[in-house]
Amino acid sequence: MTKPEIAWTDFEKIDIRVGTIVSAHDFEKARNPSYQLEIDFGDLGIRKSSAQITTLYSKENLIGKQILAVVNFPKKQIANFFSECLVLGVYGENKNEVTLLSPDLPVKNGLIAG
Repeated sequence: MTKPEIAWTDFEKIDIRVGTIVSAHDFEKARNPSYQLEIDFGDLGIRKSSAQITTLYSKENLIGKQILAVVNFPKKQIANFFSECLVLGVYGENKNEVTLLSPDLPVKNGLIAG
């Protein structure tokens, strides 16, 4: 099922940036298995995110990985944690299998995707 069509100006409001994961920890208070991530977005600084990506990724393999994330959503409280960005990924046939979106080549943290 396709979502409703949006205007180009709606898309332009979304701020998608490249960042590098600098830490990953188990999020034990989350309802579904998740990690608490800290992501370096260069000039934007370090942002935190909660991500349900435990099926395909280990904490150790996430460190140093570049990802894409939406950085202009308001903070969202999840249990005792405030998520400051939305890490982007693709759901597999099994909703627990999320593949992160990332650049093919290393790029500077904080660059805008579009």
